[in-house]
Amino acid sequence: MKTLLIGEYREGKLLESTYELLSFAAQLNADTAMLLVGSESQLPAYAGTLYLADIATCGEYNPDLHKKLILDAVQKENPDCIVFLHSSYGWDLAPRVAAALKAAQISEVIANLDGGFEVGCCNAKMRRTVKSTTARTVITIQAGAFPVLQPGGSPAVQKLTADSSGNLEFIGYEPAEKKDVDLAKAEVIVTAGRGIGKKDNVPVIQALARALGGELGASRPVVDAGWVEHSHQVGTTGQTVSPKLYIACGVSGAIQHLAGMKKSDFIIAINKDKDAPIGEVADVLVVADVMQFVPALTAKVAK
Repeated sequence: MKTLLIGEYREGKLLESTYELLSFAAQLNADTAMLLVGSESQLPAYAGTLYLADIATCGEYNPDLHKKLILDAVQKENPDCIVFLHSSYGWDLAPRVAAALKAAQISEVIANLDGGFEVGCCNAKMRRTVKSTTARTVITIQAGAFPVLQPGGSPAVQKLTADSSGNLEFIGYEPAEKKDVDLAKAEVIVTAGRGIGKKDNVPVIQALARALGGELGASRPVVDAGWVEHSHQVGTTGQTVSPKLYIACGVSGAIQHLAGMKKSDFIIAINKDKDAPIGEVADVLVVADVMQFVPALTAKVAK
């Protein structure tokens, strides 16, 4: 199998998540080539063929022009899979490429299984495995679902150009809405999950966060239920965090949540289900009733 990996630049910098594409390809045991609209001054640590288009000429995003660059690389490489990150860049450009190639598209892949690709469904409460029936497949991979793989080396650069101004002009990035709390700067985060049972139990989790000098986090179901403000949400639709200590209270561990916190230095999970997915990334898994264990832990910390 051969893959063409579509790397990303943003605001003049190579995104580290580009290396997640290499991890995805490695799990497939696939040969790789990469395409990047970027700069020769900042090339990925990758010892393969790199199709490079000048970002000064092509812009950070120009859908018509970037699509032509990718189709040019596809013609040269004849890959089985064209792989994007599931980012604003990827989810906008991937369907354009798939339509041009008359290829199947599989979005937000979280794992490779039995010759197919695993994706979430039913609001990420379930997973299913899908397979393409076309000769080529266009794929986007979920952020954080695959670890960063930085193989090192220097790429063999082949420069690409395309003649098109496109009908859209890239103006810039709009700053994210200011959050009530910046979890990205917190050294300790204690997160409330659906397993805490009800909104009235949120103060119990918040008390532990305060006792540890940390911040309150929340999983998406807790935010969706209106128990905690969205500014406290951890995950791909919330904030991506990497504190020194992360305590997950009643969090099952949906892939979207794991993607937002699994780079934490030390992870403690408290859950009555010993097989909950959160246990796969936790350094310590406490199998207990959250609402019995957390008050006892808070009392010990407060002494």
